[in-house]
Amino acid sequence: MPKWPGLPANVGTLSTTRRGGVSPAPYDDGMGQGGLNLGTHVGDQPHNVAHNRALLRGMLPSDPAWLTQVHGTAVVDLAALPPQQVPEADASVTNVRGKVCVIMTADCLPVLLCDVGGKTVGAAHCGWRGLASGVLENTVESMRALGAGELMAWMGPAIGAYQFEVGPDVKQAFLNGALDESGVRHVTAAFSPVEGKPGKYLGDLYALARYLLHRAGVMQVHGGEYCTVSNSGRFYSYRRDGVTGRQASLIWLK
Repeated sequence: MPKWPGLPANVGTLSTTRRGGVSPAPYDDGMGQGGLNLGTHVGDQPHNVAHNRALLRGMLPSDPAWLTQVHGTAVVDLAALPPQQVPEADASVTNVRGKVCVIMTADCLPVLLCDVGGKTVGAAHCGWRGLASGVLENTVESMRALGAGELMAWMGPAIGAYQFEVGPDVKQAFLNGALDESGVRHVTAAFSPVEGKPGKYLGDLYALARYLLHRAGVMQVHGGEYCTVSNSGRFYSYRRDGVTGRQASLIWLK
């Protein structure tokens, strides 16, 4: 369960790991046992994924609203989503009890959000492209359109700042979105030059997301303590393994 101080009592959250399922290598748990791969698009056998999703479903009030994530900025309101539809989107929001927002990741940053009054929840898939293009801001705006008050956020397991090596294009994408000198300073601080590799940086997704959330008025931000790449016994990581499974971060109103 996410460590989320101040989470309203009527908000449910869950962050899965690679442990506790039936998928074999390379989708296993990293220790020779079955893995809880939840991704249907990564090469795992469909019956394994179906079994893993059934295990997950047993811990939830309803079927999660799975998305086809495309590293974009689209946000889906689950109340307007037809049953069984899997839309192309990278975030979902709801103010309806029992509907479950879900994001799958294997290095990208999952961000769960709710308002302090426990009236609205949301989940956003923040790869660097979506993060730089505004998926967090769109999610916050969509939640406020549903009546959310003061918002708070939790950042789930993602690639850590000592593992996320990127080129100048990634840094520039965030600089392009910086609105003022303060933004430029925050973005610049999130990219450290890699010694001996001109033009290469180590990027801090957690720091970038925290800056963007604060800029959007979300001041209570928790989480951000895990690195998917460095913890092979707990998390799937595309950067580390290439062919691998997907874990999920979920939030709902009870």
